[in-house]
Amino acid sequence: MANKGPSYGMSRVVQDKIDKKYDTEVEELLVQWIVAQCGSNVGKPEPGKLGFQDWLKDGVVLSELINSLYKENKPVKKIASSSMAFKQMEQIAQFLTAAENYGVIKTDMFQTVDLWEGKDLAAVQRTLMSLGSVAVTKDDGNYRGDPNWFFKKAQENRREFSDDQLKAGKGVIGLQMGSNKGATQSGMSYGATRQIQ
Repeated sequence: MANKGPSYGMSRVVQDKIDKKYDTEVEELLVQWIVAQCGSNVGKPEPGKLGFQDWLKDGVVLSELINSLYKENKPVKKIASSSMAFKQMEQIAQFLTAAENYGVIKTDMFQTVDLWEGKDLAAVQRTLMSLGSVAVTKDDGNYRGDPNWFFKKAQENRREFSDDQLKAGKGVIGLQMGSNKGATQSGMSYGATRQIQ
């Protein structure tokens, strides 16, 4: 984990909250999927947060994963394991760019330091879960694994209405707006009338 000392005070509290979001069950599911998607040559990590981080830290497994979701025109051209920090971060950045181009929403993406320094591994899990959901939703034959592992993203359901249908809809009062029946004050009494002398 980089060359940082322990954090104290508010920094420690914030980091503890971030660390609690990490889910070991999601880790197991993601490891199963990555191995099924890429093949056994990517290996398996040691169980636990640090093992998961070390497995993905150099960016090679992530690059293999995103490339396996394409039949041709693989987005990451050069996948090379390196012990140099900037090369590893560059490999992770290539994965992030390719994942965004694949359809993962920018808000679901982790930052390179979240993985490389272990700042927020829950964000890494969210990105990979989102990538799996996009892959299942695309249903282009490149997804390998159980489709029930991920949620299918909502698809656009565009509807076309004729001018007559649109005009007919303007005359209808929606139930959320209430109704105009019983909107008078007739028959209502609010106690005795005021006596003025």
